[in-house]
Amino acid sequence: MNQAVYEVKIISDFAAAHHLRNFRGKCESLHGHNWKVEVVLRGTDLDESGVLVDFSEVKQVTRSLLEELDHHYLNDIPFFQSNNPSSENIARYLFHRLAERFSDNGFWLHSVSAWESENACATYMNVDSRA
Repeated sequence: MNQAVYEVKIISDFAAAHHLRNFRGKCESLHGHNWKVEVVLRGTDLDESGVLVDFSEVKQVTRSLLEELDHHYLNDIPFFQSNNPSSENIARYLFHRLAERFSDNGFWLHSVSAWESENACATYMNVDSRA
């Protein structure tokens, strides 16, 4: 029998410019997006107040990380100098940075989605039941 888990999600955003290398299309030219970022945490146990994790804590940690990207040229950030700043790689970058902050808390980071428009996103996720 599968174990049930709680899931908490916050949504934040940032604006930045980028271009995709070796892309053969419009996105190879310099352009920008107003990205929406979804962060999903999962866990099996609630704390004494009946919550998995305080939304404000997740928002604060996410916001501080997004400040490093907001209104920047993503291609100049060291990670994106060797990894194309695609939505997939943005989700992966944010996932690994956030996973460092959300470990050993009784909950774990499940996924990060980077929406580059209202109808297009990429998600990077932990496929194990526990990170």
